[in-house]
Amino acid sequence: MTLIGKKAPEFKAKAVVKNKFDEDFSLSNYHGRYVIFFFYPLDFTFVCPTELHAFQEQLEEFKKKDCEVVGCSIDSIYSHFAWLETPKVKGGIKGIEYPLVSDITKDISRAYGVLNEEEGVSFRGLFLIDKDGVIRHELVNDLFLGRSVDEALRVLDGLNCFETHGEVCPANWHYGEKAMKPTKEGVVHYFEK
Repeated sequence: MTLIGKKAPEFKAKAVVKNKFDEDFSLSNYHGRYVIFFFYPLDFTFVCPTELHAFQEQLEEFKKKDCEVVGCSIDSIYSHFAWLETPKVKGGIKGIEYPLVSDITKDISRAYGVLNEEEGVSFRGLFLIDKDGVIRHELVNDLFLGRSVDEALRVLDGLNCFETHGEVCPANWHYGEKAMKPTKEGVVHYFEK
């Protein structure tokens, strides 16, 4: 079941934000901004820190595009905090600045359709939420498949291109390349390039 075109499921949860506890975190705090909301299976694992650091490395790019990044797993805020205190060279995520939500009840993962009931952890779900709180892109990977942060940025650029210019983004499109009008003439003009 897809959430595309629907309001992002609301929640209030505990989170760690810049190494401080937030007892009442909500995505509604970011209304009027884009949000990349992503799930990862567990703290202190193997693929997960590579993804979290990859998002941190591109955090300024997301912010330039008026987009917040928020991570979420089924771990407690105390586990998040301990992992945030662990250096990168020891498999930790020290230096991560974006919020990490605790979904210890697994209700958020269920609401977004990414809970792996068999394993009791979240799949690697990623959701691009527009400025009105509507989900415009979703991607769900199995536990062993890491995501491309560059692809998340590309899709964000595509959404912005559509909202700003009314143009759609063809296959393999990147920011700065030619987009097209969503008409028959637009397709013809695109292929004439």
